[in-house]
Amino acid sequence: MHMSDALISPAVAAVTGAVALSLIAVAIRRVGQRSAEESLHHKHTLLPLMGIMGAFVFASQMINFTIPGTGSSGHLVGGVLLAAMLGPWAGFLTLSGVLLIQCLVFADGGFLALGCNIINMAAISCLVAYPIIFRNMMMPNATVKRITILSITTSVVALVFGAVAVTLETTLSGVTMLPMRQFLVYMVAIHLAVGIGEGIATAAVLLVVRRYRPDLIVDNITSPRRHHNTGRVLTLFAIAALIIGASFSWLASSKPDGLEWSIEQVSNGEALTTPDTRYHAAAADIVEQTALMPDYNTSLAGILGSGAIILVVFLATYLFHPRHRRWPTD
Repeated sequence: MHMSDALISPAVAAVTGAVALSLIAVAIRRVGQRSAEESLHHKHTLLPLMGIMGAFVFASQMINFTIPGTGSSGHLVGGVLLAAMLGPWAGFLTLSGVLLIQCLVFADGGFLALGCNIINMAAISCLVAYPIIFRNMMMPNATVKRITILSITTSVVALVFGAVAVTLETTLSGVTMLPMRQFLVYMVAIHLAVGIGEGIATAAVLLVVRRYRPDLIVDNITSPRRHHNTGRVLTLFAIAALIIGASFSWLASSKPDGLEWSIEQVSNGEALTTPDTRYHAAAADIVEQTALMPDYNTSLAGILGSGAIILVVFLATYLFHPRHRRWPTD
């Protein structure tokens, strides 16, 4: 669902960018306050977990699974999983960091469209779908069936709302000739299927975590079990991210993702052209200068990207730590 700059006008980019930056500012404040509260109780798990889970989601996004009968593919967005493991604001901030690195280092998603991508994938899944559906409908000691159904439902809603947002942003931009009604139908239909796959994967991870470290899930789906060492759990997720990034990404489907497929269906296979504006040119220049591995064109992309995300979040750990910053509590 990563939008390219070919779909976005400078005006829409400015508005969505301002909204995304405002949400990120709030998220940084919320994460800083929560980190400070953790330090008072000698529980320093949030920021390391953000880094490891960000790397895990980044690596998982590299695996595209085929959508049967469509000629399309989908991949994990990870917003619902991150919100369940980290909380809505920390999950949003983590996924925003993943999207930023994907844009600047791997040229995955346009720079002008970065605000749109953060809203469509991170904000809608972590700050809208998760709190309204998953958190409100979850119960203490939830059954496997309930966790699975809620994971699938929340993921489907997040992706479908994201697909609607992509269609609206594209239409409001007015830089393409894509017919809105047809584009919307294809986007919603394909992302409904992708959401089911994402929900199944999300439920699988949450059920494993619930079994061994229920305290790492922020909301009320836990059962009393023996707690294992936090460092060991973080290490296991880090190893899983590196293994997925180095190995399983080779098994990814080569079929176009849901957004690319939808564009192909309504444009008769014609490629979109990026508008010739100074803003689009400047955005392209920025990505050209920063993209060390455009289009993940190296077998080490998964490992290096996962490592970069862990490094960025660990740097944030230092900057956010209450010894270095004082966070107001009002």
